[in-house]
Amino acid sequence: MDTFKTRIKKISKSNGKVILANDYDYSVKNLEAKTIQNIKKLNPYLCAIKLNFHLLLPLSEKQISKITKTAHNFGLQTIADIKLNDIGNTNRVTTEKLWELGFDAVIANPIMGLDSLKNLVKSSHKKQKGVITLCHMSAPEAKLSYDMEVKMGKKQQLYQLFLKWALECKADGIIAGATFPEIISFCKKQAGKKLDIYSPGVGTQGGKVNEVLESGTDYLIVGRTILNSKNPVSVAKEMQLQSLGK
Repeated sequence: MDTFKTRIKKISKSNGKVILANDYDYSVKNLEAKTIQNIKKLNPYLCAIKLNFHLLLPLSEKQISKITKTAHNFGLQTIADIKLNDIGNTNRVTTEKLWELGFDAVIANPIMGLDSLKNLVKSSHKKQKGVITLCHMSAPEAKLSYDMEVKMGKKQQLYQLFLKWALECKADGIIAGATFPEIISFCKKQAGKKLDIYSPGVGTQGGKVNEVLESGTDYLIVGRTILNSKNPVSVAKEMQLQSLGK
């Protein structure tokens, strides 16, 4: 079986680099049906679907498994966006359950520490699963935390340390918000092809597809811009075409 990084790259060559952030709020009814409908309608223009923590909580194991199976039937990868950050045993038990439910990768918070992160990546890779770590978020307030200066051997900003850790533990990718293209450029120069950059914040939050791709992003994580559109298929297709051109 191919690695997660290989699988998502393979599907992106034909389907483009858009990942659907299927993140409805708690007021939306029929989450399972809406999510499966999104997969069936939008799959030609996606390489993966991302399910956030708040979307998983109302669903049963059976419903989640049906969603991941449907995504796989259409060739898509599935990402659990739970910002995993805990002690080693909790991380292990959590990821084992996520893999049972059919997920291909998990988004983790590196604040857990380098050793725990290394163990998480190592155990996930044994199962041919992926780990994507936070580096810098897309929300404006992200600068308050991810730009903080820290001293770990040398003075640097927190996102720079997180990037260093992601490279050291051989994570599959990092999250770097589309609203900070200069940070994406920095990360790309440092990482090269060693890991992929996943960027949320395109559209609704202000990130621009072409600018982000030119800065070095490998995958666009798009939610409300597609979900809240009057014509989601048209928006997804337009973004797909833009990403295929890069």
